[in-house]
Amino acid sequence: MNYIFDYIMIPMQLIIIFFTLYYFIIAIFGIWRRKEEKITTPEKSFAIIIAAHNEEQVIGQLVENLQVLRYPRELYDIFVVADNCKDRTAQIARNAGAIVYERFNLEQRGKGYAMEWMFAKLFRMKRKYDAVVVFDADNLVHPNFLLEMNNRLCKGEKVIQGYLDAKNPHDTWIAGTFAISFWVVNHIWHLAKYNIGLSSVLGGTGMCIATDVLQKFGWGATCLTEDMEFTMKVLLKGIRTTWAHDAIVYDEKPLTFKQSWYQRKRWAQGHFDVAGRYIPRLLYEGFKRRDIRILDGVLHLLQPHFLILSTIFVLLSYIYHIVPFYTNILYMVLPVEVWTVIAIGQYVFPIIVLAKIRAHWKSWLYLIFYPIFVYSWIPITFMGYLHRNDREWSHTQHTRGLSYHDILLTQPGDFPKENLLSKQAVK
Repeated sequence: MNYIFDYIMIPMQLIIIFFTLYYFIIAIFGIWRRKEEKITTPEKSFAIIIAAHNEEQVIGQLVENLQVLRYPRELYDIFVVADNCKDRTAQIARNAGAIVYERFNLEQRGKGYAMEWMFAKLFRMKRKYDAVVVFDADNLVHPNFLLEMNNRLCKGEKVIQGYLDAKNPHDTWIAGTFAISFWVVNHIWHLAKYNIGLSSVLGGTGMCIATDVLQKFGWGATCLTEDMEFTMKVLLKGIRTTWAHDAIVYDEKPLTFKQSWYQRKRWAQGHFDVAGRYIPRLLYEGFKRRDIRILDGVLHLLQPHFLILSTIFVLLSYIYHIVPFYTNILYMVLPVEVWTVIAIGQYVFPIIVLAKIRAHWKSWLYLIFYPIFVYSWIPITFMGYLHRNDREWSHTQHTRGLSYHDILLTQPGDFPKENLLSKQAVK
C-alpha cells in the first residue's frame, strides 16, 4: 500500500460497495408481487386507535371514514386519544361516533406516550380484541383496510404494516415529491422485503399489531420514532414486521419544505436514537440465532450512518482527483458497467413505480424535483445525528380536511378501482 489513508479508505469503500449492492438487489424483488390466496371471511376483531393532538381540522373526516369500512361494524371499535388538546378535537371525534379518551400530561408528551396510555386502558376493558390498528388523525383509509389485515392475521402474521399512500400528492411540489418517495419505498423496500421473507418496519400509521404480542412484550416505545423502536423490540424476539400491500392508508404530506425538513429531522433523530440502543442487541441475537432477518434489521438502522459515510467519501473523492491520497478499489471490485447499472437504477426504479401505480401526470412532473428531495436528506441526516439525544416532540400541523369521498376515486394505486366504485354504490 502506497497510501497511509488506505487503512481508513479501503474499509470505507468496502462498506459502500456492500450497502449499495445489498439494497440494489433487494429493490429488484419489489418490482413484482407474489400471488396470494386471500382469506376474505371477517373473523378478527380490532381496536382502532388514533392519537390526536389539536387535530380538529381533520379528525372528523377520519372517524366518519372509519365508520363505513367494508368490515362488520360489530367487529371493530374506534378510539380517539385526545392528547393534551386545546381545541375541539375531542368533541368533534365524539360527534362523529368515536369513543374518546382525553389525556393531559405535559411531561410525557408525544404519540408514543399517548399510545402506551391507551393500550393500558384497552387491556383493562371487558371486551377483548384480536388486534390493534393505529392511524394518525390526518389519515384517510381504504374501505378494505381491515379485510386485508384480517387476511394477514388469519395467516398467522402478528405485526403488520399497511401501504402508505398520500392523500394530497398534488398540492405542492414538496407534497408531490414526498408522495413519490413513499410510493417508491412501498415497492422497492417494503414489498421487496416481504417477497423474500425479511422484516419490514412499522411506519407509525396504518399499522396492525396482534393484541397478544402487545400484552406479552408491552409497548414501551416512547421515543421520536416509536414505530421503529417497537419494530426492533419485537424483532429481537424473532417477530418480523410483515407488509400488507392492499391495506392502504392515505397520509397527509407536508406542503412546505420547512414542514418537510422538521418532520424528517425528527425521524432522523429518532432513527439514530433507536440505532444506538438496539444495534448491539440485534447484532448479538442475530449472530446467536443465525437469523438474517435480525441482521437485516441492523443494516436498516445503519442506513443514516451509511448516508453520512458515503457523503464524506464523495467529498473526499473530489480531493482525490486533485491530490490522490488513497487506493480507489471501487472499480477493482465492481466493473464500471455494474456501477453504471446501479446509477441508472436509482432513476429507473421511481419511473417503474409511477408506471405501476398509474400515477397522475402531476406526479410525473414532480419527478423532475425528486432528486432535490432525495439529496436534501443529506443535511437533514447530519442535523439528526447532531441532535440525536434531543427527544422533544415537534407536532406537525395538519390542515387538509378532505373526506374519503374526495380521495378514494382519485388516488393512484395498483388496486382495482372498480372495488371502490362498488363500495360507493353500497353507501
